[in-house]
Amino acid sequence: MENFIYNNPAVLHFGNNISGEIGQTVKKYGDKTLLVYGTGSVKKNGIYDIIVSELNKNSIEFVEYSGIKPNPVIEDVYKMIELGQKENVNSILAVGGGSVIDSSKVVSISLLEDLDPWMVVKGKLKPTVSLPLVTVLTLAATGTEMNAAAVVQNKKTGEKIGFVNPLSYPKHSFLNPEFTFSVPENYTAFGIVDQIAHALEAWFANGDSTLADRFIASIIIESMELAPKVFAEPRNYEYRSKIMLAATCALNGITSLGRKYSGDWGVHDIGHTLSFLYDTPHGASLSIAYPAWLKLQKSRIPDRIKKLGEFIFNEPDIEKFISKLEDFFHSVQSPIRLSEIQIEENELNNIEKLMNKNSVNGLVHKLGSNDYNELINLMK
Repeated sequence: MENFIYNNPAVLHFGNNISGEIGQTVKKYGDKTLLVYGTGSVKKNGIYDIIVSELNKNSIEFVEYSGIKPNPVIEDVYKMIELGQKENVNSILAVGGGSVIDSSKVVSISLLEDLDPWMVVKGKLKPTVSLPLVTVLTLAATGTEMNAAAVVQNKKTGEKIGFVNPLSYPKHSFLNPEFTFSVPENYTAFGIVDQIAHALEAWFANGDSTLADRFIASIIIESMELAPKVFAEPRNYEYRSKIMLAATCALNGITSLGRKYSGDWGVHDIGHTLSFLYDTPHGASLSIAYPAWLKLQKSRIPDRIKKLGEFIFNEPDIEKFISKLEDFFHSVQSPIRLSEIQIEENELNNIEKLMNKNSVNGLVHKLGSNDYNELINLMK
């Protein structure tokens, strides 16, 4: 087992009676906040009205930035920083899923010191302070509500990058499962795939941590068992709450205890390539990439893959395990091949070029340029 330090400062508020705590929590950091949300679903489902009521009740002035889309872009981050500085806000209140919260994290660690956020993401500038960030989660998927990681893309440079900075932990995160009742079936599915992928990434980190193995397997099994129940009853509070908690635990650090790094993350790097080029939903990119990566690695790390198959499906045969994983992804209607998202043969060279340009790789299981072509063939 690897040595480790574990510290997660994010305060989690979980349940269907927490909305009344949002305004008073934001108030701790001042009387003016930057309210950030996506492309409008929070207004359609009534969450926006709840948030605004809480802010007004606590005499908190707010300025809004909306329109954050899935696969968030750095241009929005620049605009949010400009607005926050102009309005002299004391905090950020991010209401949404991973894209909204990730964008707000970059703003929080760039705004006060007027740092170029892309240079922060690239690790070329090191922030020393952050603007307090409070989040209200509306999609169970990324686990960003309880970690210090974020992902953002830059169309000009051709990069989609994940980064981690301890200053970007949310101060408080509010998780009301009822806020996920209206999530469409496809994005519910992509969220479930994402949380399973986070657990899988942790599985393939270095370090013999049997307890972490059991955490990981439990999260994956819980997610797979709940998926059909959530689709059958999307407004069932118990099902939504359990999926939400599983997503948070998949990337709040507990699956990495005793490991070197928080995971491998090579599959996420592959997925980011697809999302960047084709605006593929993040979860959909992962359900395509993970089976291909496992097939590539089956002769390199057979014991680790075999053990995972035994944990999840009681299936020691690697080929059958990968097939069962693909069957699960298909059962939630998440794609497992590039052809399923209408990526044609003539596009494959563009994927390989971008993978080479960005040196797509894992932290533990290294990928080389010779692997890219094989991975693409396995995905097509």
